[in-house]
Amino acid sequence: MSTTNTTNHIGRKISRIRELRGMKQEALAIELGVSQQTVSNIEKNATIEADLLAQVAEILGVTPEAIENFDEEAVFNIINNTYHNTSSDNSTLIASSVNYQPTFNTADKIVELYERLLEAEKSKVELLEKLINK
Repeated sequence: MSTTNTTNHIGRKISRIRELRGMKQEALAIELGVSQQTVSNIEKNATIEADLLAQVAEILGVTPEAIENFDEEAVFNIINNTYHNTSSDNSTLIASSVNYQPTFNTADKIVELYERLLEAEKSKVELLEKLINK
């Protein structure tokens, strides 16, 4: 009797990583150049060919080994170890994560972003002026 090892079901792992990335099957299908139904079938298979796994991994921004070794429980452990919610009320999880202090000055980053956006807009205006003056 043959049984499928559900802990190493590559299709399910692809599905979960895709979902964690906020990607729909349709988007993955477009990137692969296949139909949404094909992606659905890939996610139902316990194994897939190495070249297809490599393509999917690249689109999802991970390595094929990351998909093969993906452990959803480990993801939750990382989240639990990252956010130290000392309250018994789970609704404060988001509030407790807001207390995270960045290692950079946020005002400086906003100014830096604004300056880059302003420079990009100036470049666009210069390009348009050149095109108009031709």
